[in-house]
Amino acid sequence: MIEIIGNRDKAEAVNAVLASWASALGNKDAAGVVRHLSDDVVSFTLAAPLVHKGKGEKGLEGWFSTWEGPIGGDAVDARLIVGEDVAFWTGLVHMTGRKTDGVDVDLWFRQTLGLRKEAGIWKIVHEHASVPFAMDGSGLAELGLKP
Repeated sequence: MIEIIGNRDKAEAVNAVLASWASALGNKDAAGVVRHLSDDVVSFTLAAPLVHKGKGEKGLEGWFSTWEGPIGGDAVDARLIVGEDVAFWTGLVHMTGRKTDGVDVDLWFRQTLGLRKEAGIWKIVHEHASVPFAMDGSGLAELGLKP
């Protein structure tokens, strides 16, 4: 269930874009993913470096090649705020699957997506994904947290 704040008609259009984008991610379809990104997208992903600018289809293809089969995903505590031509989605995302090296992935992370309506089409202009880190001085990522 997603909490919607703002215009419900626009929220349906934004949700359709986000569902298509998420499906492309799960199916490892790099072209389908970048189709929903603005040309000037800025991404703070789980992977280095600290910031990615632009669509980065080749980087996605490289990352997708490290997975066996589809990438599973689900979101909880999702919230969508929709304005006239700007929208923000936040939620906790569960990523699952098997990497080509045999490692099983079962990871929860935080995600925020910012969208802008460009020439009548909703595009993702900002992506931020993160995991908390231990505040005990170790600096280690807290990869075992679950909602």
